[in-house]
Parts: sequence; structure tokens; C-alpha cells
Amino acid sequence: MSRFLFTVPPLTGHINPTAAVGAELTRRGHEVAWAGHRGMLEPLLPTGARVLPVTDDALDRLLREERLALRGAAALKSLWEEFIVPLGQAMLPDVEAAVATFAPDVLVADQQAIAGPVAARRAGITWATSASTPAEVLKPLAGMPKVEAWISSLMADFQAGSGLAEAVDLRFSDRLTLVFTTGALVGDVSRFPGHWIFAGPALAGRPDRGTFPWDWLDSHRRVLVSLGTLNGLVGERFYRVAVEALADLGEDLQAIIVAPPGMLTEPPPHVLVTDHVPQLALLPHLDAVVSHGGHNTVSETLAHGLPLVVCPIRDDQPIIADQVVAAGAGERVRFGRVRADDLRAALLAVLDVPAYRAAAQRVRDSFAAAGGAATAADHLEKLS
Repeated sequence: MSRFLFTVPPLTGHINPTAAVGAELTRRGHEVAWAGHRGMLEPLLPTGARVLPVTDDALDRLLREERLALRGAAALKSLWEEFIVPLGQAMLPDVEAAVATFAPDVLVADQQAIAGPVAARRAGITWATSASTPAEVLKPLAGMPKVEAWISSLMADFQAGSGLAEAVDLRFSDRLTLVFTTGALVGDVSRFPGHWIFAGPALAGRPDRGTFPWDWLDSHRRVLVSLGTLNGLVGERFYRVAVEALADLGEDLQAIIVAPPGMLTEPPPHVLVTDHVPQLALLPHLDAVVSHGGHNTVSETLAHGLPLVVCPIRDDQPIIADQVVAAGAGERVRFGRVRADDLRAALLAVLDVPAYRAAAQRVRDSFAAAGGAATAADHLEKLS
């Protein structure tokens, strides 16, 4: 039996893969704990999971309306200066306390929880990376060396301030980097180092809490429209466009829109508006998904062999949207400028053209072959 400590930021899509992998390690008899924001972790982890709380206010900074409106380089600068680095500074004392209390054999750090690798290095324990999104893996900044050098300097300063003389890239462990996707989306994986394991999405064992009015569903085709957990506040225009795009399709389909309470009032009868759905439970009942391109939703959708309409907003979402389109599994629309006619056309295309579903099913098959949580657990056991 070994002990594994996961360190994660207060973000659903970054916690979810670790929930599945942690559940698999627990099933195998290992001891598992998480260090992070208790309020975010507990609803997403298996019942009884051990949480070592970390105090921070980074989530509030991330959700500032001004930051949510940023795009491109400004969004990247804000992500590092206002979220990743301050989060690392805030988390480090409590993560080090968690390491001292739990005494893990292996620490598994999400790429945006940079306190984890620092705490592991200071304690002299093995650490692995949880790459919950393929964006960093694909080195999108390779063509912008000054930006990459700036990020490297931020990581180096953080490590130096923590007493580590030798700086390493905190985004990638040199022992094991778990990437929760496959070559069906990122391309030929043989070009990556051998200790980078493309496990596919980790879904098995994750709790999927919440209620849904299942009797509302009828025999029509069904579509989910979701902008994820962080983007609802900036999605009002998009939601209105979505309702307009769906308005004349009542004889053909039903739609479930996940939006903040009160944002959409009096939707047509074939459109259900709710602030939460048990997404994993709902996906087998759907025919397509309209998404912002968050890796969590995209992976879950493709794992069920469903095509997508992707409307990326910021950060890694454009990269993921391009992967979906390149795989033939969906259409991309412009979040800020999409018109109802465009969104309707893209949605009907992925629903009506069999090639989109066939491509999504090919990605699904690659995910299943990769092994997900079981494969990730296999490789973590080898480190312990």
C-alpha cells in the first residue's frame, strides 16, 4: 500500500480527473488524499474522501468580471499573474503542512497547482503531473519565445522565493506526466517523452451528483448547451442567441441549457433551462453538445461518441476547439459574434451529417483503448 496526495486548483475541470484516478487508487487499497479548496473538492470527490484544506482566495480573483472579459495575450498574462502564481503562493504553506501530515509516497500536482511540485521538491518526495488539459502539452507558446521565457521566469522566481536554488518547469514532472487525452485529438504521441502517458479522460469512479427531471425528456433528439462552471457570467448574449437558434426546432429536438439562475426567462417549451445537470448521467441520453470548449465537457462528450458545436472563449479553449474540428467530430463557431442562423446551421450539421458522429465515435474508441483512470493508476503505482 502506498500513499498518494493530489494537489489541485479550485477548478472543476482540474479536480475531476484526479477524483477518478484517486477512486481507482483507493479501490486498489492505497491511501489517497487531496490538498485544495475544501468547498470545491468535497462535492466532486467520492464520499468519505480525505481532504486536507488549503486556504486561498484565488477563485474569487479568477471569477472577476474584468478577467472573464479578457482574451488572447491579456487573458494569458492575467491567468499567470492573477491566478496561477498567487494561488501557488497562497497554497504552499498548507500544501507543505499536508505533506507533513499525510506523508505521501507520491504527490500528484495539477499543472496550475504549482505549490505541489515545490512542496514535493522541498520534502524530497516524488511528484507527478496531472495535465488536465492538453493545451500546455502542445507547447502553444513555442512560437512566442519571449512569452515562454516570461512564464519560465515567474516559475523560477516562485521557486527561488521558496528556497529552491535550481528551477525546473513546474508544469511537467520529469518522472511522470499524465495527460488525459489521446492521439486522436493531439496527433502522433510518439513525439512526446516516454514518461508522458496519454491515458485518455478519467471518468470511471467519479461521483455525478445532482438531480434532473428525467420525465421531461421525450422521444425527440436532445442537445445540451453548456459554457462550463466559470463562463456563465459572460454568456448572457450567447444564451440568448442559443434560444433564438433553437426557437423553431421544437418539432425536431429538445434542448437543455445550463445557465445561471434568472439569466434566461420564459424559454420555449422544448428548451429546459437549469443551473446544473448531472452531466455524466445525462450524456447517454443526448445526441449532441454545444460547449465552450472546456476540456472536461469536450472529453466527456466525445467519450460518449457524441459530436459537438464548440464556441471557445479564452485560455485553452481555442486549442481544444481546433482539435475537435481537426478530428472531424464537430463544428466551431465564434462565441462573441455568432448569430442564431450560424449556430442553428452548425448544430443541425453535427446532428444530421453522420460523419460527425462517426468521428466522435473514433475518438471515443481511442479513449477506451487508452484506459483512463486505470492506466493513470498503473503508472502512479510504479512511482511509489
